[in-house]
Amino acid sequence: MPEKTKFTNIDEYIATFPSPVKAVLENVRKTIKSAVPEATEVISYNIPAFKYKNSFIMYFSGYTNHISISFYPTEEAYKAFKNELVPYKKSKSTVQFPLDETIPYELIAAIAKFKASKV
Repeated sequence: MPEKTKFTNIDEYIATFPSPVKAVLENVRKTIKSAVPEATEVISYNIPAFKYKNSFIMYFSGYTNHISISFYPTEEAYKAFKNELVPYKKSKSTVQFPLDETIPYELIAAIAKFKASKV
């Protein structure tokens, strides 16, 4: 069984995806960075993440049919963005945005700002 790639930075992670997914992931990255300019880019759990004041505010990841954002704890953010998140598949800590639909970058930015305001 081949060894799983251990990413050391977000560029390495994004480079592993086909061009259309790369573009979306780069836009998600830029969206979060613009929303919280003081946040630091890191790799955590082998996926891209942003830290602000030593707290993780958001993770993002790519898949074949969607991209995901994750944030902990989620209850407060889920409540704050309840109406905006209705159309998307959610789990305990993750929201999926299908790649065949318009990615809600403004919503991603709003959640990132919200999470940073709670740190």
